[in-house]
Amino acid sequence: MTWWGRFRRLRRLGVLGMNRRNSECILDLNPRSRFPLVDSKRRMRDLCGAIGVPTPQIHAALSSHSALHFLPGLLADRQDFVIKPDRGAAGRGILVIIGRNGKQFVRNNGQCLNLDDIRQHVSGIISGLFSLGGWMDEALIQQRVVPDPAFERISFQGTADVRVLVYKQAPALAMLRLPTRKSDGRANLHQGAVGAGLDLVTGIVHRAAWCGRLTDRHPDTGEEVLGFQVPHWPEILCMARRVSEAVQMGYLGVDIVLDRQQGPLLLEVNARPGLAIQIANGRGLLKRFAEIDSEV
Repeated sequence: MTWWGRFRRLRRLGVLGMNRRNSECILDLNPRSRFPLVDSKRRMRDLCGAIGVPTPQIHAALSSHSALHFLPGLLADRQDFVIKPDRGAAGRGILVIIGRNGKQFVRNNGQCLNLDDIRQHVSGIISGLFSLGGWMDEALIQQRVVPDPAFERISFQGTADVRVLVYKQAPALAMLRLPTRKSDGRANLHQGAVGAGLDLVTGIVHRAAWCGRLTDRHPDTGEEVLGFQVPHWPEILCMARRVSEAVQMGYLGVDIVLDRQQGPLLLEVNARPGLAIQIANGRGLLKRFAEIDSEV
């Protein structure tokens, strides 16, 4: 098929492309004044607290290299935690510690780190190594989410999350993102996670893709993904709507995790959500946007 044939086919399917996303969704629907709020995980935590949406607890925030001398005391009594950049993107810079082995810290992939390794990682975050635009950043020490046991068989060494793409305060598409060995336990599709499209009414997986190819099973666990029911589905959709209304943006990716004890928690909000959710669902966003516009 020629490039023109492929273009016409994608257009018939209502697939949203990158240029149109940037111009008609991000530029037109997302006020620039709201980006600093959405890009900061700490500020989003504060907003969610004000509107009653639960989020993982932030234990500490380190914003300067001089603050690194507090690190041993902050971690002394913590068996598990997550370190992440406040203004990071695409899952970069996230370090998940699931336990201790003497003086060493055990990562979710089984690797052991010492305190100097942790300090170096935090220093990189503060220097802006993982931040949007490379600006100086804050390193957040956050509660580790212990995944809901429902995900144990279809996730590998990480925490699955639900991405709800919200258009004009209405859920447009949703997918379950499942960590794999290839993604190093991260729920990011471009790093190798599985993207599983979800029925918006039921929260049941109806289609799944991994590394650009359709699949019905998790590549590492071998378990069936199709037909999986996401727990707490109505609550997840309600949280996505409430966050979108509070943020006052018209095109958002709302990421929610399910903790074993606390249930759904708002992980973060993305003002520039990617387009792979269309592949996961086998459905173009433009047609879904038209449906939402017709209902307004």
